[in-house]
Amino acid sequence: MKTPFSHSRQTLDGGAPFQLVKYVSLSSLMVILVCTFFLSGFISERVKDILYEKSVQYASLVGENLNHQVFFQFTLPTLISDGEIRLSRDSQYERLDKVVRNTIHGFSLERVNIYDTQQVLTYSTEFEKVGTKGNLADVFDRALREESVSILVSEKKSFLGIIKWKGGVRKLKTYFPMWEEKPMSWKRGKILGVFEIIQDITYDYTIIHRFQLIVLLSFLAFVGVVFVTILLFAGRAEKIIAARSNEQRKLEDRLHQAERLAALGEMVAGVSHEIRNPLGIIRSSAELLHKRIENEREKRFTSIIVEEATRLNGIVTEFLDFARPKTIRPVPCHIEDILDRNLQTLEPECIKLGVSVEKDYQSGFYTLEADTDLLYRAFFNLMANALQAMPEGGTLRVKSSLIANAKRPTEMEVRVEDTGVGLPRELLKKIFNPFFTTREKGTGLGLSIVQSIIDSHNGYIEIESTEGKGTVIVIRLPLSQPVRKEEKVTAVQLS
Repeated sequence: MKTPFSHSRQTLDGGAPFQLVKYVSLSSLMVILVCTFFLSGFISERVKDILYEKSVQYASLVGENLNHQVFFQFTLPTLISDGEIRLSRDSQYERLDKVVRNTIHGFSLERVNIYDTQQVLTYSTEFEKVGTKGNLADVFDRALREESVSILVSEKKSFLGIIKWKGGVRKLKTYFPMWEEKPMSWKRGKILGVFEIIQDITYDYTIIHRFQLIVLLSFLAFVGVVFVTILLFAGRAEKIIAARSNEQRKLEDRLHQAERLAALGEMVAGVSHEIRNPLGIIRSSAELLHKRIENEREKRFTSIIVEEATRLNGIVTEFLDFARPKTIRPVPCHIEDILDRNLQTLEPECIKLGVSVEKDYQSGFYTLEADTDLLYRAFFNLMANALQAMPEGGTLRVKSSLIANAKRPTEMEVRVEDTGVGLPRELLKKIFNPFFTTREKGTGLGLSIVQSIIDSHNGYIEIESTEGKGTVIVIRLPLSQPVRKEEKVTAVQLS
């Protein structure tokens, strides 16, 4: 059957909301990163297109300027002076080279070639290639038809500009028609050849790729920082929720335990009262009969009745003590005084069993508000249980200290340790249940009474045990008790 806390407990224990936050955050950040990847690629491709268009326009501008300068500073003067153009003559070649170099000076060009109409390289800024026949195919024919053709070469294929960034040099070859210019006219004359203008734009592409890499790395760093921040916040939140869930679990367990104890206490109180009256009659009758009988054999039987009735009365008293509500009367006290009082009472039993006692008091002069008689009974039960766990001797350690915590008020901690037989792990959850005991004799109410006393002081008790090594019981108590409603009402009336 599910309790009202079942859903919240599953949610808090599993940390499902924050797990979902981490998964959604990671997915969202990955989507952002992928989108950035494609966006940067798209932008870089667009920038490349713009760069390509600008480079083509740049080459066309250079081509028109070259055609104008070559025609008016070389072609016409050479025809007038020599009657014909023969670039095989050194003087003409040098004159053309000077005109071309002066024209392209200051322009970012790698090489300029001039082909005649037969596709023979008649001039080049690299003299070694002059005289060779080109193999330009369709682009040469289109240039002869007065078209300007640009081709990007030596670039390896890439996907959105982000694969094979280092794909070698990138050159733009522009083929521009070379024509006769007519003075005072915008019309073109006869086509004389083709200009091949080569631009090395590798550096420009490198700048684009570098910018794209910076964008990707920046977004990657941003995504990483955001994700790590989310992980830190989620981890911190999970720890807080786990702590609260653990505290809630303890409170629920204590509530259920209190409910069980209350119901059980009512039943035990009723039964104990019904038993105690006839038991008192049996005991008093046996004592009276014991005094009147003179036969020693018969007296032995009456003494057994008195002894067992006394033992049974002790058990009934323990039942009533368990069922009786623990109303504390807190007064300032030193925890060490209560512990020393217990140890003095149990000193003969420690000597009998060969148990050595080690005390470690570190609470200083601090006091706490507590009912000294109830705490005495609680620690007496704990120490008595520790001695019973060491029938062959051992060590009983009693420690006290102050525990300071930023989230909780300062508390007094008492640890009772023994080197006895210990308890199996599966029994630790049952150890505080009423009537649960690991001994043949006993009611199993000792630790339940201890827990009831500690609860009435707004403290809590924990047990740690290792089978064959011993048991540690830790008790923490607040230094001051909250003001009860009755006390508040009295204080108001007095004022």
